[in-house]
Amino acid sequence: KLAGCTLFITGASRGIGKAIALKAAKDGANIVIAAKTAEPHPTLPGTIYTAAAEIEAAGGKALPCVVNVREEQQIINAVEKAVNTFGGIDILVNNASAISLTGTLETETKKVNLMMDVNVRGTYLTSKTCLPHLRKSRNPHILNLSPPMNMNPMWFKNHCAYTISKYGMSMCVLGMAEEFRGEVAVNALWPKTAIHTAALDMLGGSGIEKQCRKTDILADAAYCILTKPKSFTGNFVIDEVLLREEGVKDFDVYAIAPGHPLIPDFFLDVEIDMTAMKQERNGGAKVNAESAPAKPLSPVAETFRVIQGAVSEEYVRATQGVFQFELSGDDGGTWYIDLKTKGGSAGFGKPPVTADVVMSMSSADFVKMFTGKMKPTMAFMSGKLRIKGNMTLAIKLEKMLTQLNSKL
Repeated sequence: KLAGCTLFITGASRGIGKAIALKAAKDGANIVIAAKTAEPHPTLPGTIYTAAAEIEAAGGKALPCVVNVREEQQIINAVEKAVNTFGGIDILVNNASAISLTGTLETETKKVNLMMDVNVRGTYLTSKTCLPHLRKSRNPHILNLSPPMNMNPMWFKNHCAYTISKYGMSMCVLGMAEEFRGEVAVNALWPKTAIHTAALDMLGGSGIEKQCRKTDILADAAYCILTKPKSFTGNFVIDEVLLREEGVKDFDVYAIAPGHPLIPDFFLDVEIDMTAMKQERNGGAKVNAESAPAKPLSPVAETFRVIQGAVSEEYVRATQGVFQFELSGDDGGTWYIDLKTKGGSAGFGKPPVTADVVMSMSSADFVKMFTGKMKPTMAFMSGKLRIKGNMTLAIKLEKMLTQLNSKL
């Protein structure tokens, strides 16, 4: 369906952008790889040239262009090169994005500038530069990798700058879909669950991939959108919802670890509630009130009493981390789990040594998390849990929780 079509994809050297490029390449599409990685990155895989080789091997034609979407002239040069090479542009995918999940006071100005420049300004300028050429295409599309705009304050309070920048991309969809209705289709695509990419590895640490889906699900959903007529416009599409409508029934093929609970993505609170309910139905740990012993202590204090009793040399050796909990609400205050000092300990107050990870949440959610009623990753993604410090250690604590649940 996309044979001979030219796709201009920002951030296509790796991750979701590359997955969309490879899917189109199998049809024999022309792919303009508009990304900034020309030399190998010290921690992230792939360059525009390695992506080009994969695209050619998949059956497409590739044009690697060094493009930092913060630089307008680089966008203009790449668009001109694309038109000179392939004769036009049929599809623009605004995939390049910057992320910093930090609060207002913790977000450095340069990070704010980066997210606004890449996510909002970069999307706007790339769309503006491609639009004169898209209008000449038979079935032109712009697709932004951005969420439906959910004005629940929960999605703003923990990472205000990031949310503003992603919603800026979505506002481009709202405005341009109406402005160019009948000429160019403009839509947004967003995943229902977390997608495993190198960027997510950096955010979540090792082990998080089991709770993610592959980039293939977004590539398949993008292909569905980009092959629809240009009258399909102004939509905020969720990958799984669209693919179910298209008749897909087996979603295990997209899972990194089939059967493993998945992390819901940002900005989808209704979906999060459904996923949480599904996890409980599918055997998420439940507290049996009848078999629980009498608890003279408060729920938080009792939880720490059990943790203190369960701490062992083995946990200390395997974890090597100190966790501080800043709890609000009933029985709030500062609590800690020390899994670094010989023997380990847990209790009220600050830890005996500096914490590697500081977690902030309500005391009610803390008890839910430690009794298996709420997954730590889900608490984090939904904004109920804020984490500062070593994310890899936070993942280690989650593994320990799964072993502790039976005792709690």
